[in-house]
Amino acid sequence: MEDKKHILLVDDDESLLKVVGTMLKGEGYKISTALDGEEAIELLKKNNYDLVLLDIVMPRVDGFGVLKFVKEAPLDVKIVVLTAYSTLKLAVESKQMGARDFIAKPPSRDDLLNTIKDVLAN
Repeated sequence: MEDKKHILLVDDDESLLKVVGTMLKGEGYKISTALDGEEAIELLKKNNYDLVLLDIVMPRVDGFGVLKFVKEAPLDVKIVVLTAYSTLKLAVESKQMGARDFIAKPPSRDDLLNTIKDVLAN
């Protein structure tokens, strides 16, 4: 990738951050991580990201808090929700708050990479 896209991974599962982060680095992406929504918001205030992969259920500030912050700021960043709680209601609510797509955990490597490429291209 000539233009390294910067992705912020936000999840309270450290092992998921490590596995997904390593995979995405191998695909040429620049990766930053946050363990909860509060940490993610602080990083979003200080840095520019092309994409946020965002869990919904986290301590302190949840994914909806991050979506609300991005929408109100407003920041020019694309968000893909990545969550174990994959219900239609959650997907619809996430999209209404500005998420571009929604992926259930655990994502397959191909689904995750294809979704990231599609969202970044549009």
